[in-house]
Amino acid sequence: MPDSLLATAWLDATLWLTAAAIFGLLLLSAFFSASETALTAASRGKLRAQADKGSRGAATALEVKQDDERMIGALLLGNNVVNITAASLATAVMTRVFGATGVAVATLAMTLLVLVFGEVLPKTVAITIPESAAARVAPFVRLLMWLFGPVIGLIGGLVRGVLGLFGVRTDPNRHVLSVHEEIAGAIALGHSAGAMEKEDRDRLLGALDLAHRTVSEIMRHRSQIEMVDADRQPAEIIAQVLASPHTRLPVFRGADDNILGVIHAKELLRSMDRLLRSEHGDWAALRDLDVLEVAMPPYFVPKTTPLDEQMRQFLRRHTHFALVIDEYGALQGLITLEDILEEIVGEITDELDVRKDRAIEKTETGDYLVDGTLAIRTLNRALDWDLPDDKATTMAGLVIHEARMIPEAGAVFDLHKFRVEVVGKEGNRLTRLRVRPLGSDSSPVH
Repeated sequence: MPDSLLATAWLDATLWLTAAAIFGLLLLSAFFSASETALTAASRGKLRAQADKGSRGAATALEVKQDDERMIGALLLGNNVVNITAASLATAVMTRVFGATGVAVATLAMTLLVLVFGEVLPKTVAITIPESAAARVAPFVRLLMWLFGPVIGLIGGLVRGVLGLFGVRTDPNRHVLSVHEEIAGAIALGHSAGAMEKEDRDRLLGALDLAHRTVSEIMRHRSQIEMVDADRQPAEIIAQVLASPHTRLPVFRGADDNILGVIHAKELLRSMDRLLRSEHGDWAALRDLDVLEVAMPPYFVPKTTPLDEQMRQFLRRHTHFALVIDEYGALQGLITLEDILEEIVGEITDELDVRKDRAIEKTETGDYLVDGTLAIRTLNRALDWDLPDDKATTMAGLVIHEARMIPEAGAVFDLHKFRVEVVGKEGNRLTRLRVRPLGSDSSPVH
């Protein structure tokens, strides 16, 4: 066979083999791109749900995502190797066929092929079904992570070193710490998209926030606590307990800081019943009633206790009532299991509760009259506002904190995109406030 024919045959064979190799490398490029997108975009929650149902692929995907630094390193290493190899092969062949212009032809052709078939197309498919795709590719990616382990380790060390020069530190617990924000963001997004009602959003976010809020933020302040004086006459104590809307009342003697117990209305009635049914029982026998014998021992908790921990303590101790103290042991307020549950489900009332309808009143001008003791979180939840509650718990506390003083009635402040007017004041307490968002259609506050 003449040399020219041999050269032509060799060139044809080389061209087809190279084309096949480039095609195979493009498939690998597509796999790496799709795997990166799928494993990055896949929801850990959905993968966990699938894994709990028996999906091995989902369980493997969760395992792979735990070490995302090695995962991304393996995928990027593989993707770059195959893309560079494919480009080199195409350049070699095109240079032989077209001469010097082959470099430009190869660059144009490979850019188009890699962009369409190695990047956009596989990533579009992967982002459409991220959890399903992640479950399918995870076993192969785990194998790649093992094969490329030493190289990835060197690359990871180099990357951390370079980031360290700029003061950037990687946190191995970032996924654990971001779970709350991820769930809260998904809930907020669902509400904004119309897939979730406001009440459902508030309940879910309320449950999530229990671990990040403390007893002091929702407790009833000591100035609002109704107490029983143990030195009063039994008839007076009975009348007070029966007239109170509360089931449990702290019992003190001398100073109201000296809490000796907590009396339950039902236990008091049982004690009254025993005295009246005794051999010489009559109404005069109630004079022998000792309220401290009826009272339960007080349960004290620090004001810094997280709400989720306090709820667990309530359930563990089979009690619903605790007195809150500060670091010096001084009484600060009280908290009940119902108070914590209200942070999740909203206000809980029964036929004996004091009505709180006037805590938030909308006026004809569109302003809102609110109690000074109203919790900022409650106002935000009711009106979907965003007043800050990190520096103060109540509306009166927020005004005093921002004003750096105790303002007089009639004072007006612009606070965090809201206009607040002090409407009522008793002593040093701000009892009533007028609030409206700045820029609303309501008339100015005078």
